Amino acid sequence: MKSMRQFSRQRGVSLVAAIFLVVVLAFLAVAIVTVTSTQQAAFGLDVQGTRAYQAARSGVEWGLHRQLRSAALCPAASGASSTSSFAMPAGTTLSPYTVTVSCTTTVLGAIRRYRMRSVACNQPAAGACPNANNSSDYVQRVIQVDFGE
Repeated sequence: MKSMRQFSRQRGVSLVAAIFLVVVLAFLAVAIVTVTSTQQAAFGLDVQGTRAYQAARSGVEWGLHRQLRSAALCPAASGASSTSSFAMPAGTTLSPYTVTVSCTTTVLGAIRRYRMRSVACNQPAAGACPNANNSSDYVQRVIQVDFGE
């Protein structure tokens, strides 16, 4: 009779152990889902950052081409600057980006020095970058080039 009482007391232990196991597995599942979604969001921002870099690089190349072919972007006067903004072509992976290219001229004696700065972003403010927006999906990249003649 003594062994029957011990057996009936132990039946509740297995229920508690099963509930504990289910709770632990639920917490593990939530942790795995959280880590996975965070990694996917970080990967998406990494891809967006790479695309923004390529858009900024395209802006520098565009500005250098305009300046070296026809001196059409950088002003001639020392201390002056000019800015031009454009959206990347539609139908490409860079189409969500707007690029703002600015050029500042400095003249030191007979040397003319240019500083070209290209800013690409995915959420332009008033059609230009950079944007003071601090949203979690805002991406911006800046490339600066100095050259002279």
